[in-house]
Amino acid sequence: MGAPRNLIEPAIAFCVREHNHPALEVRVNFGIFTGRQATPAEIDDLARALHEQLESFTIVAEERHQFGGIVESSVHQVVIEAEHEIAGADMPAICDRVVEIADLWVGDCTAARHADVADL
Repeated sequence: MGAPRNLIEPAIAFCVREHNHPALEVRVNFGIFTGRQATPAEIDDLARALHEQLESFTIVAEERHQFGGIVESSVHQVVIEAEHEIAGADMPAICDRVVEIADLWVGDCTAARHADVADL
């Protein structure tokens, strides 16, 4: 596996554990690391990799805009969701594996095609 992450850097992917619906939710900070949105072909690549862990799931690629005071932000995020019946009994282990798959996927996408933030 790659080098350990610096604790100050944002996570590429992380599990959301605050709720039970969907049972599994992994958010992927795609745009922070690639400087762009995920392409349909890249989403297909992620889906193929996830099929090793999950039988059925949803992938949402979204662009979020947040505004507050003098701060504005735009985030390109990918969300992976699966229900209890699909994710299985060992949810923490499955979630960790999905995060690992997403981390590797973003690394591959970044290596293949990266938009410099200065170009946006």
